[in-house]
Amino acid sequence: MNQAGTPCALNDRLTGFSCIRCKTKLPIGDYFEGCPACLASGQPSSVRSEYQDLPTAISRFDARGMARFADWLPYSAWVSLGEGATSCVNFPALAAEVGVKGIIVKNEGQNPSGSHKDRVSSLTVTRALDVGAKRIAAASSGNGGASLALYAAAAGLDCSIIVTAALSPIHRRAITQTGAELISVEDALDRWRLLGDMGKETGSFPATNYLIPPVGSNHFGIEGLKTVAYELVEDCGDELDAVLVPTSRGDLVWSLYDGFRQMMAGGHIARIPRLYVVEPFPRLRKVMQGFAPNGSFPGKTSLFSIDGFTVTYQAVEAVRASKGGAVVVEDATVVQDAARLARHGCYAELSAAATLTGLETLLANGTVGRDETVALISTSNGYKDWPDQVGPA
Repeated sequence: MNQAGTPCALNDRLTGFSCIRCKTKLPIGDYFEGCPACLASGQPSSVRSEYQDLPTAISRFDARGMARFADWLPYSAWVSLGEGATSCVNFPALAAEVGVKGIIVKNEGQNPSGSHKDRVSSLTVTRALDVGAKRIAAASSGNGGASLALYAAAAGLDCSIIVTAALSPIHRRAITQTGAELISVEDALDRWRLLGDMGKETGSFPATNYLIPPVGSNHFGIEGLKTVAYELVEDCGDELDAVLVPTSRGDLVWSLYDGFRQMMAGGHIARIPRLYVVEPFPRLRKVMQGFAPNGSFPGKTSLFSIDGFTVTYQAVEAVRASKGGAVVVEDATVVQDAARLARHGCYAELSAAATLTGLETLLANGTVGRDETVALISTSNGYKDWPDQVGPA
Protein backbone atom coordinates (compact mmCIF):
# COMPACT_ATOMS: atom_id res chain seq x y z
CA MET A 1 0.00 0.00 0.00
CA ASN A 2 1.12 3.59 -0.62
CA GLN A 3 0.53 6.50 1.78
CA ALA A 4 -3.06 6.87 0.55
CA GLY A 5 -3.85 3.20 1.10
CA THR A 6 -3.87 2.38 -2.62
CA PRO A 7 -2.34 -0.97 -3.72
CA CYS A 8 0.96 -0.66 -5.60
CA ALA A 9 2.36 -4.16 -6.08
CA LEU A 10 5.12 -4.75 -8.63
CA ASN A 11 4.69 -7.97 -10.56
CA ASP A 12 7.20 -10.57 -9.37
CA ARG A 13 7.57 -11.69 -12.98
CA LEU A 14 8.94 -8.31 -14.08
CA THR A 15 12.72 -8.63 -14.52
CA GLY A 16 13.55 -5.26 -16.04
CA PHE A 17 13.27 -3.36 -19.29
CA SER A 18 14.91 -3.42 -22.71
CA CYS A 19 15.27 -0.87 -25.48
CA ILE A 20 12.96 -1.58 -28.42
CA ARG A 21 15.65 -0.30 -30.81
CA CYS A 22 19.13 -1.32 -29.59
CA LYS A 23 17.95 -4.11 -27.24
CA THR A 24 20.02 -2.81 -24.29
CA LYS A 25 18.92 -4.48 -21.06
CA LEU A 26 17.96 -2.17 -18.21
CA PRO A 27 17.10 -2.83 -14.56
CA ILE A 28 13.67 -1.99 -13.14
CA GLY A 29 13.52 1.79 -12.92
CA ASP A 30 12.12 4.98 -14.39
CA TYR A 31 13.27 5.87 -17.91
CA PHE A 32 11.32 9.02 -18.69
CA GLU A 33 13.57 9.72 -21.68
CA GLY A 34 13.59 6.16 -22.97
CA CYS A 35 16.76 4.17 -23.55
CA PRO A 36 19.81 6.12 -22.24
CA ALA A 37 22.09 4.71 -24.96
CA CYS A 38 19.76 5.68 -27.80
CA LEU A 39 19.17 9.10 -26.27
CA ALA A 40 22.92 9.70 -26.20
CA SER A 41 23.13 8.80 -29.90
CA GLY A 42 20.40 11.28 -30.81
CA GLN A 43 17.82 8.60 -31.61
CA PRO A 44 15.45 8.47 -28.63
CA SER A 45 13.70 5.10 -28.29
CA SER A 46 11.17 3.70 -25.86
CA VAL A 47 11.70 0.71 -23.60
CA ARG A 48 9.57 -2.39 -23.08
CA SER A 49 9.00 -4.52 -20.01
CA GLU A 50 10.69 -7.91 -19.75
CA TYR A 51 9.12 -10.81 -17.86
CA GLN A 52 9.93 -14.33 -16.80
CA ASP A 53 7.60 -17.27 -16.24
CA LEU A 54 4.55 -15.72 -17.86
CA PRO A 55 1.40 -17.81 -17.34
CA THR A 56 0.03 -20.11 -20.01
CA ALA A 57 -3.48 -18.69 -19.64
CA ILE A 58 -4.23 -15.28 -21.11
CA SER A 59 -6.30 -14.05 -18.20
CA ARG A 60 -7.49 -14.75 -14.69
CA PHE A 61 -11.05 -15.89 -14.15
CA ASP A 62 -11.24 -14.46 -10.63
CA ALA A 63 -10.91 -10.81 -11.68
CA ARG A 64 -12.70 -8.30 -13.88
CA GLY A 65 -11.67 -5.72 -16.45
CA MET A 66 -7.99 -5.06 -17.03
CA ALA A 67 -7.21 -6.76 -13.73
CA ARG A 68 -7.75 -10.11 -15.45
CA PHE A 69 -4.34 -9.57 -17.12
CA ALA A 70 -2.40 -8.63 -13.97
CA ASP A 71 0.09 -11.48 -14.49
CA TRP A 72 1.17 -9.89 -17.79
CA LEU A 73 1.63 -6.32 -16.51
CA PRO A 74 4.39 -4.53 -14.54
CA TYR A 75 2.08 -4.08 -11.56
CA SER A 76 -0.16 -6.84 -10.24
CA ALA A 77 -2.26 -4.35 -8.23
CA TRP A 78 -2.92 -0.74 -9.19
CA VAL A 79 -5.20 2.27 -8.91
CA SER A 80 -8.29 1.09 -10.74
CA LEU A 81 -11.60 2.63 -11.76
CA GLY A 82 -12.77 -0.47 -13.63
CA GLU A 83 -10.87 0.08 -16.87
CA GLY A 84 -10.75 -2.58 -19.58
CA ALA A 85 -13.15 -5.28 -20.77
CA THR A 86 -14.55 -2.98 -23.46
CA SER A 87 -16.85 -4.41 -26.09
CA CYS A 88 -15.57 -6.04 -29.25
CA VAL A 89 -18.50 -6.10 -31.65
CA ASN A 90 -18.97 -7.53 -35.13
CA PHE A 91 -20.66 -5.08 -37.55
CA PRO A 92 -21.81 -7.27 -40.50
CA ALA A 93 -24.08 -4.63 -42.06
CA LEU A 94 -21.28 -2.08 -42.07
CA ALA A 95 -18.88 -4.66 -43.53
CA ALA A 96 -21.33 -5.42 -46.34
CA GLU A 97 -21.81 -1.71 -47.01
CA VAL A 98 -18.06 -1.05 -47.14
CA GLY A 99 -17.33 -4.24 -49.08
CA VAL A 100 -15.10 -6.29 -46.78
CA LYS A 101 -15.50 -9.71 -45.18
CA GLY A 102 -15.71 -8.45 -41.62
CA ILE A 103 -15.50 -5.31 -39.47
CA ILE A 104 -15.02 -5.59 -35.73
CA VAL A 105 -15.07 -2.47 -33.56
CA LYS A 106 -13.17 -2.39 -30.28
CA ASN A 107 -14.98 0.35 -28.34
CA GLU A 108 -12.52 1.98 -25.96
CA GLY A 109 -14.95 4.82 -25.33
CA GLN A 110 -16.52 2.56 -22.71
CA ASN A 111 -13.61 3.11 -20.27
CA PRO A 112 -14.22 5.25 -17.14
CA SER A 113 -13.08 8.58 -18.64
CA GLY A 114 -14.30 7.63 -22.12
CA SER A 115 -11.03 6.69 -23.81
CA HIS A 116 -8.29 4.07 -24.09
CA LYS A 117 -6.02 6.37 -22.05
CA ASP A 118 -7.49 4.92 -18.84
CA ARG A 119 -5.52 1.73 -19.39
CA VAL A 120 -2.39 3.91 -19.32
CA SER A 121 -3.35 6.24 -16.48
CA SER A 122 -4.12 3.40 -14.07
CA LEU A 123 -0.55 2.08 -14.19
CA THR A 124 1.16 5.47 -14.56
CA VAL A 125 -0.50 6.87 -11.45
CA THR A 126 0.34 3.66 -9.61
CA ARG A 127 4.01 3.99 -10.51
CA ALA A 128 4.06 7.62 -9.37
CA LEU A 129 2.56 6.63 -6.01
CA ASP A 130 4.94 3.70 -5.66
CA VAL A 131 8.05 5.88 -6.01
CA GLY A 132 6.69 8.47 -3.60
CA ALA A 133 5.83 11.25 -6.04
CA LYS A 134 3.61 14.02 -4.66
CA ARG A 135 2.50 15.38 -8.04
CA ILE A 136 2.03 13.90 -11.49
CA ALA A 137 2.09 16.01 -14.65
CA ALA A 138 1.36 15.55 -18.34
CA ALA A 139 1.17 17.40 -21.64
CA SER A 140 -2.18 16.69 -23.29
CA SER A 141 -4.49 17.61 -26.13
CA GLY A 142 -7.52 16.34 -24.20
CA ASN A 143 -8.22 12.67 -23.60
CA GLY A 144 -4.96 11.82 -21.86
CA GLY A 145 -5.22 14.79 -19.53
CA ALA A 146 -8.83 14.06 -18.63
CA SER A 147 -7.93 10.45 -17.90
CA LEU A 148 -4.82 11.17 -15.86
CA ALA A 149 -6.59 13.86 -13.82
CA LEU A 150 -9.39 11.42 -12.98
CA TYR A 151 -7.04 8.64 -11.84
CA ALA A 152 -4.80 11.03 -9.92
CA ALA A 153 -7.86 12.33 -8.07
CA ALA A 154 -8.92 8.80 -7.21
CA ALA A 155 -5.45 8.14 -5.81
CA GLY A 156 -5.21 11.40 -3.86
CA LEU A 157 -2.28 12.57 -5.97
CA ASP A 158 -1.78 16.19 -7.02
CA CYS A 159 -1.97 16.61 -10.80
CA SER A 160 -0.95 19.22 -13.38
CA ILE A 161 -2.11 19.05 -16.99
CA ILE A 162 -0.31 21.29 -19.51
CA VAL A 163 -2.42 22.27 -22.53
CA THR A 164 -2.72 24.87 -25.27
CA ALA A 165 -5.58 27.26 -25.98
CA ALA A 166 -6.92 24.69 -28.47
CA LEU A 167 -8.14 22.49 -25.61
CA SER A 168 -11.85 21.91 -26.00
CA PRO A 169 -14.31 23.15 -23.35
CA ILE A 170 -15.37 19.55 -22.82
CA HIS A 171 -11.88 18.43 -21.83
CA ARG A 172 -11.23 21.62 -19.88
CA ARG A 173 -14.24 20.90 -17.68
CA ALA A 174 -13.35 17.21 -17.31
CA ILE A 175 -9.87 18.11 -16.08
CA THR A 176 -10.74 20.99 -13.76
CA GLN A 177 -13.68 19.15 -12.16
CA THR A 178 -11.16 16.69 -10.65
CA GLY A 179 -9.28 19.50 -8.93
CA ALA A 180 -6.26 19.13 -11.21
CA GLU A 181 -4.17 22.20 -12.06
CA LEU A 182 -4.65 23.27 -15.68
CA ILE A 183 -1.68 25.12 -17.17
CA SER A 184 -2.10 26.75 -20.59
CA VAL A 185 0.88 27.56 -22.84
CA GLU A 186 1.34 28.85 -26.39
CA ASP A 187 2.00 25.65 -28.34
CA ALA A 188 2.85 21.95 -28.15
CA LEU A 189 6.57 22.57 -27.88
CA ASP A 190 6.02 24.85 -24.89
CA ARG A 191 4.00 22.05 -23.25
CA TRP A 192 6.91 19.66 -23.55
CA ARG A 193 9.50 22.18 -22.37
CA LEU A 194 7.46 23.03 -19.29
CA LEU A 195 6.80 19.37 -18.48
CA GLY A 196 10.52 18.60 -18.68
CA ASP A 197 11.30 21.55 -16.42
CA MET A 198 8.67 20.50 -13.89
CA GLY A 199 10.13 17.02 -13.70
CA LYS A 200 13.70 18.21 -13.24
CA GLU A 201 13.09 21.26 -11.04
CA THR A 202 10.09 20.39 -8.87
CA GLY A 203 10.12 16.60 -8.89
CA SER A 204 6.78 16.21 -10.63
CA PHE A 205 6.36 12.73 -12.09
CA PRO A 206 6.15 13.13 -15.91
CA ALA A 207 3.43 10.91 -17.35
CA THR A 208 4.01 11.84 -21.00
CA ASN A 209 6.84 12.60 -23.37
CA TYR A 210 8.73 15.89 -23.17
CA LEU A 211 11.60 15.16 -25.59
CA ILE A 212 12.16 16.34 -29.16
CA PRO A 213 12.44 13.96 -31.00
CA PRO A 214 9.88 12.22 -28.78
CA VAL A 215 9.59 8.84 -27.14
CA GLY A 216 6.37 7.22 -25.95
CA SER A 217 4.51 7.99 -22.75
CA ASN A 218 5.44 6.48 -19.39
CA HIS A 219 6.78 2.97 -19.95
CA PHE A 220 4.94 1.51 -16.97
CA GLY A 221 1.71 3.09 -18.15
CA ILE A 222 1.62 2.12 -21.81
CA GLU A 223 1.99 -1.53 -20.82
CA GLY A 224 -1.69 -1.29 -19.96
CA LEU A 225 -2.52 -0.77 -23.64
CA LYS A 226 -1.28 -4.27 -24.39
CA THR A 227 -4.47 -5.49 -22.75
CA VAL A 228 -6.39 -4.21 -25.80
CA ALA A 229 -4.49 -6.82 -27.82
CA TYR A 230 -5.12 -9.49 -25.18
CA GLU A 231 -8.86 -8.81 -25.29
CA LEU A 232 -8.86 -8.90 -29.09
CA VAL A 233 -7.15 -12.28 -28.99
CA GLU A 234 -9.70 -13.60 -26.48
CA ASP A 235 -12.60 -12.38 -28.62
CA CYS A 236 -11.24 -12.95 -32.13
CA GLY A 237 -8.36 -15.45 -31.98
CA ASP A 238 -6.70 -15.60 -35.41
CA GLU A 239 -9.72 -14.09 -37.15
CA LEU A 240 -8.16 -10.64 -37.59
CA ASP A 241 -6.13 -9.86 -40.69
CA ALA A 242 -5.58 -6.16 -39.98
CA VAL A 243 -6.11 -3.61 -37.21
CA LEU A 244 -6.53 0.14 -37.85
CA VAL A 245 -5.25 2.43 -35.11
CA PRO A 246 -5.73 6.22 -34.75
CA THR A 247 -2.18 7.40 -34.13
CA SER A 248 -0.14 10.40 -33.09
CA ARG A 249 2.99 9.28 -31.21
CA GLY A 250 2.23 5.59 -31.34
CA ASP A 251 1.67 4.44 -27.75
CA LEU A 252 -1.34 2.36 -28.78
CA VAL A 253 -0.03 0.90 -32.03
CA TRP A 254 3.24 -0.10 -30.35
CA SER A 255 1.45 -1.70 -27.41
CA LEU A 256 -0.89 -3.59 -29.73
CA TYR A 257 2.11 -4.99 -31.58
CA ASP A 258 3.88 -5.93 -28.36
CA GLY A 259 0.74 -7.53 -26.95
CA PHE A 260 0.11 -9.56 -30.11
CA ARG A 261 3.81 -10.54 -30.12
CA GLN A 262 3.45 -11.93 -26.60
CA MET A 263 0.27 -13.75 -27.53
CA MET A 264 1.96 -15.37 -30.51
CA ALA A 265 5.01 -16.35 -28.44
CA GLY A 266 2.65 -17.98 -25.95
CA GLY A 267 0.89 -19.95 -28.68
CA HIS A 268 -2.42 -18.12 -28.35
CA ILE A 269 -2.39 -16.90 -31.97
CA ALA A 270 -0.54 -18.12 -35.03
CA ARG A 271 0.15 -14.72 -36.55
CA ILE A 272 0.19 -11.00 -35.77
CA PRO A 273 -2.45 -8.92 -37.58
CA ARG A 274 -1.08 -6.17 -39.82
CA LEU A 275 -1.22 -2.84 -38.02
CA TYR A 276 -2.17 0.29 -39.95
CA VAL A 277 -1.61 3.73 -38.48
CA VAL A 278 -4.37 6.23 -39.35
CA GLU A 279 -3.08 9.83 -39.47
CA PRO A 280 -4.60 13.17 -40.58
CA PHE A 281 -1.59 14.22 -42.67
CA PRO A 282 1.57 12.38 -43.78
CA ARG A 283 3.98 11.67 -40.94
CA LEU A 284 4.62 7.98 -40.57
CA ARG A 285 3.78 7.54 -44.24
CA LYS A 286 6.69 9.83 -45.09
CA VAL A 287 8.99 7.89 -42.79
CA MET A 288 7.96 4.65 -44.51
CA GLN A 289 8.91 6.37 -47.79
CA GLY A 290 12.41 7.13 -46.54
CA PHE A 291 12.22 10.34 -44.50
CA ALA A 292 14.14 10.43 -41.21
CA PRO A 293 11.87 9.48 -38.27
CA ASN A 294 13.30 12.27 -36.10
CA GLY A 295 12.17 14.97 -38.54
CA SER A 296 9.26 17.41 -38.34
CA PHE A 297 6.02 16.73 -40.22
CA PRO A 298 3.68 19.70 -39.78
CA GLY A 299 0.05 19.73 -40.84
CA LYS A 300 -3.38 21.01 -39.84
CA THR A 301 -6.36 18.98 -38.66
CA SER A 302 -9.45 19.14 -36.48
CA LEU A 303 -8.74 15.57 -35.33
CA PHE A 304 -7.11 16.83 -32.13
CA SER A 305 -6.43 13.42 -30.60
CA ILE A 306 -4.13 12.42 -33.46
CA ASP A 307 -2.63 15.83 -34.22
CA GLY A 308 1.10 16.48 -33.87
CA PHE A 309 4.18 16.94 -36.04
CA THR A 310 6.43 14.11 -34.84
CA VAL A 311 6.97 10.38 -35.31
CA THR A 312 8.31 7.97 -32.71
CA TYR A 313 10.52 4.96 -33.28
CA GLN A 314 7.95 2.78 -31.52
CA ALA A 315 5.31 3.58 -34.17
CA VAL A 316 7.76 2.84 -36.98
CA GLU A 317 8.78 -0.47 -35.43
CA ALA A 318 5.19 -1.61 -34.79
CA VAL A 319 4.19 -0.99 -38.40
CA ARG A 320 7.28 -2.56 -39.93
CA ALA A 321 7.31 -5.60 -37.66
CA SER A 322 3.62 -6.32 -38.30
CA LYS A 323 4.00 -5.74 -42.08
CA GLY A 324 1.42 -2.96 -41.88
CA GLY A 325 1.54 0.66 -43.00
CA ALA A 326 0.19 4.18 -42.67
CA VAL A 327 -2.91 5.68 -44.23
CA VAL A 328 -3.75 9.38 -44.42
CA VAL A 329 -7.35 10.61 -44.07
CA GLU A 330 -9.05 13.96 -44.73
CA ASP A 331 -11.04 15.70 -42.01
CA ALA A 332 -14.15 16.28 -44.13
CA THR A 333 -14.44 12.61 -45.06
CA VAL A 334 -13.92 11.58 -41.43
CA VAL A 335 -16.88 13.77 -40.37
CA GLN A 336 -19.06 11.89 -42.85
CA ASP A 337 -17.75 8.52 -41.74
CA ALA A 338 -18.30 9.34 -38.07
CA ALA A 339 -22.01 9.84 -38.82
CA ARG A 340 -22.01 6.66 -40.90
CA LEU A 341 -20.40 4.69 -38.08
CA ALA A 342 -22.94 6.08 -35.60
CA ARG A 343 -25.81 4.97 -37.81
CA HIS A 344 -24.47 1.43 -37.52
CA GLY A 345 -24.25 1.64 -33.72
CA CYS A 346 -20.89 3.13 -32.69
CA TYR A 347 -20.73 6.76 -31.59
CA ALA A 348 -17.04 7.57 -31.89
CA GLU A 349 -14.88 10.65 -31.53
CA LEU A 350 -13.75 11.96 -34.93
CA SER A 351 -10.17 10.82 -34.35
CA ALA A 352 -11.51 7.33 -33.64
CA ALA A 353 -13.96 7.29 -36.55
CA ALA A 354 -10.97 8.04 -38.81
CA THR A 355 -10.29 4.30 -38.79
CA LEU A 356 -13.35 3.74 -40.99
CA THR A 357 -12.11 6.36 -43.45
CA GLY A 358 -8.71 4.72 -43.41
CA LEU A 359 -10.21 1.32 -44.08
CA GLU A 360 -12.08 2.59 -47.13
CA THR A 361 -8.83 4.02 -48.51
CA LEU A 362 -6.92 0.79 -47.89
CA LEU A 363 -9.66 -1.23 -49.56
CA ALA A 364 -9.75 1.12 -52.55
CA ASN A 365 -6.02 0.83 -53.18
CA GLY A 366 -5.91 -2.93 -52.58
CA THR A 367 -3.76 -2.81 -49.44
CA VAL A 368 -6.52 -4.57 -47.50
CA GLY A 369 -8.33 -7.36 -49.31
CA ARG A 370 -12.08 -7.60 -49.68
CA ASP A 371 -11.88 -11.10 -48.20
CA GLU A 372 -10.25 -9.96 -44.96
CA THR A 373 -11.52 -9.24 -41.45
CA VAL A 374 -10.49 -5.94 -39.93
CA ALA A 375 -10.63 -4.45 -36.44
CA LEU A 376 -11.19 -0.72 -35.96
CA ILE A 377 -9.95 0.66 -32.64
CA SER A 378 -12.46 3.27 -31.52
CA THR A 379 -10.23 5.06 -29.05
CA SER A 380 -12.79 7.48 -27.58
CA ASN A 381 -16.51 8.21 -27.66
CA GLY A 382 -18.22 10.90 -29.67
CA TYR A 383 -19.20 12.94 -26.62
CA LYS A 384 -15.59 14.20 -26.59
CA ASP A 385 -16.14 16.22 -29.79
CA TRP A 386 -17.71 19.67 -29.75
CA PRO A 387 -20.09 21.39 -32.24
CA ASP A 388 -17.52 23.74 -33.83
CA GLN A 389 -15.49 20.69 -34.74
CA VAL A 390 -18.11 18.43 -36.26
CA GLY A 391 -20.52 20.94 -37.79
CA PRO A 392 -24.33 20.97 -37.55
CA ALA A 393 -26.25 17.78 -36.82
